[in-house]
Amino acid sequence: MSEHTSATTATGINMYDVRPTTEVPAESPLAWSYHHTGHPGVSQRSRVVIRERAMLGHVVLRGGAIVLDEAVRQVLGFGLPARPNTLNQDPSGERSAQWLSPDEWLVIVPGGEEFSLEAKLREALGDAHYAIVNVSGGQTLLELEGEAATELLMKSTPYDVHPAGFPVGKGVTTVFAKSNLILRRPAEDRWELVLRRSFADYLYRWLLDAGQEYAIGVDD
Repeated sequence: MSEHTSATTATGINMYDVRPTTEVPAESPLAWSYHHTGHPGVSQRSRVVIRERAMLGHVVLRGGAIVLDEAVRQVLGFGLPARPNTLNQDPSGERSAQWLSPDEWLVIVPGGEEFSLEAKLREALGDAHYAIVNVSGGQTLLELEGEAATELLMKSTPYDVHPAGFPVGKGVTTVFAKSNLILRRPAEDRWELVLRRSFADYLYRWLLDAGQEYAIGVDD
């Protein structure tokens, strides 16, 4: 392979906006589950509430912490979390960055922003050594709220979710209902489950079953 071909291969980048511009409606990962499994309504008895936040933009960043942090600050206005298993958010709470490993972070933004986010980050990073992968189509996010949300989590994961060991701003990758996902606590009264799209129905049915004693409801 010639030197010119090698350089072209190393620096060439193809970016695709994966959101269709046609009139074909997109379905959330739980659309089938709502139709076939059901979605119990929220009532005054509900001590846990599930809310799906589908179609968000999920982008994985890999590379050196210093160069990536500078680019993220420039584009999003806040930096990457430097400590393991921590989460940073913008003032609105709509955009976040989570530590996954020493050189890997997950950035979540409102749906539709991920394509421009990737473009702006690539421009800011220039010739730095990094990787950006848009994983929006393969993941979704579920919120859990309510006074019994922590109890429900205790039935579902071996990770210690007691507030003393899992404060606001923490996020971990852990086993959950014989599966795995990212469990995070962005606010005092709210938990988030970031999971693979292929596990969405299974985990949804697990949560409904485990939360039945709390009169769990689905806010759709």
